Amino acid sequence: MRILIVEDSTAIATNLYDYLESLGHRVDAACDGKIAFNLATSTNFDVILLDLGLPRMDGITLCRKLRSECANQTPILILTARNTLEDKLTGFATGADDYLVKPFALEEVAARLNALHTRNVGRLSDTKIVAGDIHYDPMTMKASLGNTVLELTPKCLRLLEVFLRSPNQLLTRKTLEIEIWGEEQETSERLRHHLHLLRRQLQLAGGESIIKNEHGLGYRLDLNS
Repeated sequence: MRILIVEDSTAIATNLYDYLESLGHRVDAACDGKIAFNLATSTNFDVILLDLGLPRMDGITLCRKLRSECANQTPILILTARNTLEDKLTGFATGADDYLVKPFALEEVAARLNALHTRNVGRLSDTKIVAGDIHYDPMTMKASLGNTVLELTPKCLRLLEVFLRSPNQLLTRKTLEIEIWGEEQETSERLRHHLHLLRRQLQLAGGESIIKNEHGLGYRLDLNS
């Protein structure tokens, strides 16, 4: 699994990181909510391990933004010292999938993460995205146009997924940048660069000019022309 640990305690994060990595998982870590949001919206994680008491953006806000603003459905296990029923209900209400109170056993954390991942794989097994002749499988991160496989970077894949989930709809630069990087960028250069890469791959596969630029307004995946 690819796991994101969101924890501001260096000792706890290191303990979790070393243990999960020893089990063969690919592990990333973030020490505050803002960094975690950027990672979670630009990288495909299998599960997220989330503390609540975080600097810059607390865990509840992070969970809510991922679910309601980004439609990010990566399973989230809250790992926190907050142990009241109200805390737990709030966590589940904002979109968390599981809740574990500190102190914890590393073996239990691993078992719960495995269970969340197994359930999610089953839920996503039939959720391939199809729009026109474009097919994208979020589980394998493979995309194709017709019979041609698209060779795309992770950010280009994420950009394609955003377009595929809203075909023929106008998406503003700000919307796209938040989806890809978690925040609006100072200039449009990064977005334009990745749009260029995505368009080139689509054109090589025969999808001539299907990503349209409406000057000053935004971009759309035009499947009607």
